[in-house]
Amino acid sequence: MPQPTPKSRPKVVVTRRLPDSIETRMMELFDADLNDIDDALTKDALKAAMAEADVLACTVTDRIDAEVIRAAGPNMKLIANYGAGVDHIDLEAAHAKGLTVTNTPGVLTEDTADMAMALILAVIRRIGEGQRLVRANNWDGWRPTGLMGASLRGKRLGIVGMGRIGAALARRARAFGMTIHYHNRRRAHGEIEQELEATYWDSLNQMVARMDVISVNCPRTPGTYHLLNAPRLNMVKQGAVIINTSRGDVIDEAAMVRALTSGRIGGAGLDVYEHEPVVTPKLLKMENVVLTPHIASATVEARIAMGEKVIASIQAFSDGHAPPDRVLKSMF
Repeated sequence: MPQPTPKSRPKVVVTRRLPDSIETRMMELFDADLNDIDDALTKDALKAAMAEADVLACTVTDRIDAEVIRAAGPNMKLIANYGAGVDHIDLEAAHAKGLTVTNTPGVLTEDTADMAMALILAVIRRIGEGQRLVRANNWDGWRPTGLMGASLRGKRLGIVGMGRIGAALARRARAFGMTIHYHNRRRAHGEIEQELEATYWDSLNQMVARMDVISVNCPRTPGTYHLLNAPRLNMVKQGAVIINTSRGDVIDEAAMVRALTSGRIGGAGLDVYEHEPVVTPKLLKMENVVLTPHIASATVEARIAMGEKVIASIQAFSDGHAPPDRVLKSMF
């Protein structure tokens, strides 16, 4: 009796190194082409991958623009993004080409909120300055007025973008005694406001003028590019702290540097940058700024969960089902 022909496995090009367990599972399930050297692919390499593969498993370091999408071969059907943000993918061009795009929402929420809270603490309690003082062997002992920061209790936290991450940050901040304020495209459900005792501001300008800490937690979209621009940063309450774990270009970085230099902004905690991996040189020299290298989701648990979501999307799509985390252009 003839044996059934085994179902062909989709050709998947993975653009960066992923956790070993995820890469191993991809090799088991798919015809996977892994990136052993972990360098970001060039545009030509991305175009070649689009031309030959069924699925491109990409990351935030891959610029999937219209030119790359036009290179898609007849078998390319799915761009499975390893990450929640998709601002590096031209969604309009992808959908026009008939490509499905997926991402990995939800699994980054708690870790990113942890990071935002850590940056708030680090800036307000001057942890970075203290660590540098000790490591340089310049600490000469305790003194009553040494490196005095501020208490979080009673401070107002203004959250720009009350989605999953914004709400998770609010829960953490409330435990430290902060009061919660937020600005969002749409007002949160009443039960969320009630749970967080959150005050909604329809006007972002009015909110930033009154907050002690402003945390950017909105996605990067055409509408949020330079959302915190020079005029708005000039409205910020004198001495307020800016936190960004979202995307660098939601803030006009040059304008933020000017506001930090003038003292309008009292400090900043940044995990993302407008031109990353390049960081504005003046930021590197500022004692009141804490800088981390885009690691808000860099936990073993989150990175594995992201990979599992990518695998689930590829499996569902290759089986002829709608993938669970499909990105629609209207969502961003």
